[in-house]
Amino acid sequence: MKKLLMATTAAALTAGMANAAGHSEIKIGVILGFTGPIESLTPSMADGAELAMSEVTESGMLLDGASVTPVRADSTCVDAGAATAAAERLITSDGVKGIMGADCSGVTGAILSNVALANGVVMVSPSATSPGLSDAEDNGLFFRTAPSDARQGAVMTEVLMEQGLKEVALTYTNNDYGKGLADAFQAEWEAAGGTVTISAAHEDGKADYSAEVGALAAAGGERLVVAGYVDQGGSGIVRAALDSGAFDTFHFPDGMISAQLAENFGSEIDGSTGQHPGTDSPGKELFAELVGDAFDPSSPFTPESYDAAALMMLAMQAAGSAEPGEYKDHIMDVANAPGEQIFPGELAKALEIIKGGGEVDYVGASAVELIGPGESAGNYREIVVEGGEITTAKYR
Repeated sequence: MKKLLMATTAAALTAGMANAAGHSEIKIGVILGFTGPIESLTPSMADGAELAMSEVTESGMLLDGASVTPVRADSTCVDAGAATAAAERLITSDGVKGIMGADCSGVTGAILSNVALANGVVMVSPSATSPGLSDAEDNGLFFRTAPSDARQGAVMTEVLMEQGLKEVALTYTNNDYGKGLADAFQAEWEAAGGTVTISAAHEDGKADYSAEVGALAAAGGERLVVAGYVDQGGSGIVRAALDSGAFDTFHFPDGMISAQLAENFGSEIDGSTGQHPGTDSPGKELFAELVGDAFDPSSPFTPESYDAAALMMLAMQAAGSAEPGEYKDHIMDVANAPGEQIFPGELAKALEIIKGGGEVDYVGASAVELIGPGESAGNYREIVVEGGEITTAKYR
């Protein structure tokens, strides 16, 4: 396992060696917002996906020795036009056989409807969580290793109710992700007897959020729920709230949780809470061991990125083909029981089992279980900020 610690930097070299030996090359796109409102999250996400690709290439077991080469592209997270153009280049110019991504829900939906469907290319997103994607037309091409925000809304309600809270103010980034999550949470919260004093959108990219915070403060609430982005308006809202004294504790959904949150605010937000997809399954610890100190294995959506790439490659082996139209029908099969459970670092073992006609149940780094339209059933890590650090309260 330890030789995989430099996997992301060695991927191109390994692929080149495989090609020199006469093996075929399979390209997989990695399209994430390397610039934009979650740019502090995406480097580890990409590293996670590329680690799985290197692991498979080193094994020499995929389709009788094919190498896997990642090709990165920038979704920007927020610019649908730029994201679709980037995805189009991945498919038409680079010849990718699948896309690990995208990340944010709006650009993911745009790529799916405008590019993936037209070209018949599989997408597995590790982080697009809008409930609207559950019903999107996809011709069986779209999957996600992150759960829908319909599930996150219920989990968020449980967390806040267990703290004895009854009234919260809510602000959300004005896009598919923010609106979908805000609506899911408000419905669950009010059904449980809670009150949302105000639900107000905010725009990213502003220098001053005092007006937005003024409206939130006037409505009141025991805590401010910030369904935004840590590298954009979400942090702007928090800073304005702290500076004005409007709120001193917050609740953070997944788009706000990263090392950048602690760096931005430290102990100023002690007592604040939140949740993001995560698990305490054996796969989590095995993934951390596999990664070592190469990158942050606990960063949100990084385990899900490793799993997204792994599922595509195991499905290719099950189909005996890297063609998306052939392997798409095998993703649900390799993700779920029956079969031998497969954890991080065991992709060679999985490929060998499949080649021999056996079945695998890919558990991976995030306890993958795909339900319904090919999305994660959903496990969450509940966090609390203590001493300026993001700490784990429990898993749900």
